[in-house]
Amino acid sequence: MIAKDELLKLLPQAFEGTDLPLDGRAVGKVREWYNLPDGKRLIVTTDRLSAFDRVLDAVPYKGQVLNQLAAWWFEQTRDLIPNHLIALPDPNAAIVTEAQPFPVEVIVRGYITGVTSTALWYRYSLGERDIYGYHFPEGLRKNEALPEPIITPTTKGGSTGHDERLTCAEVTEKGYLDAATWGQIQSAALAIFKRGQQIAQKAGLILVDTKYEFGRAPNGTVMLIDEVHTPDSSRFWEVDIYATRFGAGEEPENFDKEFIRIAYAEKGFRGDGEIPAMPAELWAAASQRYIAIYEMLTGQVFVPAAYPVEPRLAENLRIACILDN
Repeated sequence: MIAKDELLKLLPQAFEGTDLPLDGRAVGKVREWYNLPDGKRLIVTTDRLSAFDRVLDAVPYKGQVLNQLAAWWFEQTRDLIPNHLIALPDPNAAIVTEAQPFPVEVIVRGYITGVTSTALWYRYSLGERDIYGYHFPEGLRKNEALPEPIITPTTKGGSTGHDERLTCAEVTEKGYLDAATWGQIQSAALAIFKRGQQIAQKAGLILVDTKYEFGRAPNGTVMLIDEVHTPDSSRFWEVDIYATRFGAGEEPENFDKEFIRIAYAEKGFRGDGEIPAMPAELWAAASQRYIAIYEMLTGQVFVPAAYPVEPRLAENLRIACILDN
């Protein structure tokens, strides 16, 4: 594990973005996209950390972890549904097949938990019992396992700029997707989640919930895109102490960015208003958390790439003939 002091020194060099001489640049909360020839795109994963639909700060090595861990998971699930990954020319970059993203994010939940406004436990704690088209009985406890995983879709941004909740029925009723495509996506999402839970269990972790994105390739194929089972898109808990902590009414030991959300929620921030300042130690701890989950899930030692990222990235893209020499 990289020492906290070293990570604190790297905080000023955290990779916050790119300005590559390529066409079609688009910017998301964490990733940046560029058009490439022959129906391909370049995705660059930065160190930016987002929660509550806001970019909060940047965390060293976070982008590398997300990029390489997503690639690992794409390989583990390739037999369940095609995905867009072609190659990794740099630890922070991926070459992918261009796909038209569907306008719905597919969240699969195995437990009732979470502090964001779209989370099951947050809605349940407000007194709601019919959530995302499912009825939840009285007496549930935070972090309790659901009888079986459920799909809780959301829009991407919506008119408010925030993800807006949908029921599974509304996805087709409101015209977001046709019934056949939505049925294929739901089946794939549950299969990927089951595979993820099995692999996580072997690594000593519980895959609690996750977000998937799907799109359609130019040939019509439905593909898994974006990322898979990373600390950004998924919630993980430690298996060994989950039962003990749940029984005591304590929070599980998590291996994702949930502790960041909790830290902000304790300050009363859930995405609206001015973002509170946080100590540098929080971001160093986040970096260690991302690296730890990469190593636990993959069984591989994380090899940190060189900082600053921009010159290394440009050189690797030149080697891959994506940038001119």
